Amino acid sequence: MLGNMSSDQSKVSLSGSGALSHAYIQHPPLRCSIPGTRGLFYDDGNKLLLIPTSDQVFSWKTSPAPFTEAPNSDSIGEGPVLSIRYSLDGKIIGIQRSSNEVQFVNRETGSVFSQRCRTESERLLGFFWTDCPTCDVAFIKTSGLELFTYESVSNSLHLVETKRLNVSWYVYAHESRMVLLACGMQCKLFSAYQFSSVGIIRLPKFEMTMTAEETNRKPVLAADDVHIVTVYGRIYSLQTDKGGMLLHLYRFYRDAVVHQGSLPIYSTRIAVSVVDNVILIHHVDAKVVILYDMFPDSLTPISAPLPLLLRGTSKVSASSSHGNTSRKMVKAEVDETTAYGTIYGDGWIFLIPDLICDVNHGMLWRIHLDLEAIAASSSEVPFVLEFLQRRRSEPNQIKQLCLGIMRSIILERRSLSLIARAIDVLVASFSLSMKIGNNLQGGAGRVTAGNHTYSGSQNAPSSGNQDIDRSTTVSDEAIRRVETHGKSVGQRPMAKEEKELALDVADVSHNMNAVPRISEASAYVVSDSEENVDLEISTTKSGEILESSLAGDLASGSMERRNQTSPETLQPDTQFPLESGESSVNSNEPSQKVSQVIHVAISPDEMYHSVFTCVEEEMTGDPACLIAVIVEFFRSASMEKLKVHPNLYVMTIQLLARNERYVEIELFIINKIVEPSKEVALQLLDSGRQIHRIRKLGMDMLRKLYLHHDYVMLLMEDGYYLEALRYARKNKVTSVQASVFLEAAFAANNPEHLTAVLRFLVDFIPGFKTTSEHSMYSRILSNMY
Repeated sequence: MLGNMSSDQSKVSLSGSGALSHAYIQHPPLRCSIPGTRGLFYDDGNKLLLIPTSDQVFSWKTSPAPFTEAPNSDSIGEGPVLSIRYSLDGKIIGIQRSSNEVQFVNRETGSVFSQRCRTESERLLGFFWTDCPTCDVAFIKTSGLELFTYESVSNSLHLVETKRLNVSWYVYAHESRMVLLACGMQCKLFSAYQFSSVGIIRLPKFEMTMTAEETNRKPVLAADDVHIVTVYGRIYSLQTDKGGMLLHLYRFYRDAVVHQGSLPIYSTRIAVSVVDNVILIHHVDAKVVILYDMFPDSLTPISAPLPLLLRGTSKVSASSSHGNTSRKMVKAEVDETTAYGTIYGDGWIFLIPDLICDVNHGMLWRIHLDLEAIAASSSEVPFVLEFLQRRRSEPNQIKQLCLGIMRSIILERRSLSLIARAIDVLVASFSLSMKIGNNLQGGAGRVTAGNHTYSGSQNAPSSGNQDIDRSTTVSDEAIRRVETHGKSVGQRPMAKEEKELALDVADVSHNMNAVPRISEASAYVVSDSEENVDLEISTTKSGEILESSLAGDLASGSMERRNQTSPETLQPDTQFPLESGESSVNSNEPSQKVSQVIHVAISPDEMYHSVFTCVEEEMTGDPACLIAVIVEFFRSASMEKLKVHPNLYVMTIQLLARNERYVEIELFIINKIVEPSKEVALQLLDSGRQIHRIRKLGMDMLRKLYLHHDYVMLLMEDGYYLEALRYARKNKVTSVQASVFLEAAFAANNPEHLTAVLRFLVDFIPGFKTTSEHSMYSRILSNMY
């Protein structure tokens, strides 16, 4: 239960609406105030906001955005409501009525049945629905876990398994299907299970760190101090240590739970959100939020502590007089205070990943990142571009930001090394997105970006993936992981068959050090060393592995190829974005993710049209700087085996010729820095009108490209009629008629040329002497003499 609705209104306005911020909530919110409510609940399995009344429950879908105002309602009968959840197929409503009873309502038939604790000594802490193949619903009791399947015929639950252990409280996240069960006097010893699509996976027990505030008093960990989040397909637990004023991070691996580090906190009240794979740490008392990007395994914040802002509210008319404007601003602030309450108010409940529920005012907000403000706050351009390319929330805005940054650093004539690093980021990101798209489309797909179609199998670089060294044991892997990533806070011995299984599984890097591979038998992308399976898979036969999140793998598509391969991680089972009443498998998900990744990445065509063309028009003076930048782009594209827009090569020739750097043009052509094309050849001919050797380069390029028609026409344009005829005859160029040669020779007003052309045509074209062209030009030739 999130909280009780209250009529008590805060009198403090939403502060800082005009201040700088990196995160904000967008007006309008979802209004969910219902008279006679008995609390407010969030069903993360179906992404529903639930408000029960005396005999009904109202539900609002919170995904996808934007919010929908009209709620659905279902009858649930009278009685107390401690918690409420819909089944993942939306057919059954589970209502916890007391500490020992859960009531189930069939939405289709209206039938009701209840499930109670077997003994009075047990206390029911909560329940959740699963898409695990062995159970449909899990009860968390003080005595452990009870797993049930739903029998539709008898309309009842069937107990399939009981896991005995002492439980003080629990935390469950449907996004990762992970449940943490706390026990012990200080509630800091945890058992963890993942209810994945391949079965129930038991993780090793682990202990969280607690700092004593007083010498003789041991602190007790509360459920509100522990959060389960998923970023880039990795599952983390974040724990608030109020005594040490730290936020501890734990990452779940298959054979251990590793303490990844600690973040300083500046408030005893901490809330956590995840927006577009960025972790937001809300320091509630200080009313600020700090952003962290965990992809490069860095604990350094990407932003300074700044407030969370409200955006999108009505503004005061600028045409008012100064006095009227002031009065209107005061009135608007009072109205806003009454309507929306306070940022980080007492009634705010943070719902992972990105929602805020104001239970006092009956409103639901969604948190957004201000990517433009984040980009403007850092001077490290490559870092900013890497960060932006990992985002997926606003593809069009991200692309325009990246293009704008590239234009700015070139026009500002920043150092070439910095520009080259920025180019490498964008080029590598596009190459990687192509590879992902090609893999997800079956290995033979072609990706369209801009005006060009790229084939992942031809243009994308090889992934360089290598299999695990099969002589390496899982124990060695665990030791290396602890040495590399920190202290292992939980680990259990491995069974012999688990070790053997772990040695037979390939390693694929999830952190994009290598491009993910797609199994021929499934569409799942398996992440870094995920297959080191030393977990207890209690419901699957030996040999099956934990499936990772497709969405997580796509979200982590980045250019961080230089990072080392991460250890074996337990991945979230977010392959199935479950919605009430819908199938658990969304068949459109892969194509949607591919489209999103491609949309964020910037193709070479877009670099030409939106960066180099714009910059070339604005730059004045010596073009040497722009030429150097373009060469760096050629280098980067060549390394990733991407095709550059032909007009960019033309622009390079133009810039070099404009500065009379003809020697460099020759070197660019000879060394194939500029790729041969018809456009380039024609530009060489145009730039070499006064420079014979440059024009010859263009002619040679046309000939090597087998552009016979163009080559013949240019030979005639230069007056080499016989050479053109010989070339046309040798290469069987039938597209140039005999009359064209005669007209060109006649236009030159040179009887010798016309005589030579006529003689050649008579000698090598059978029957030409009897044609009308021969008669006409013979008379013309006699008149010329």
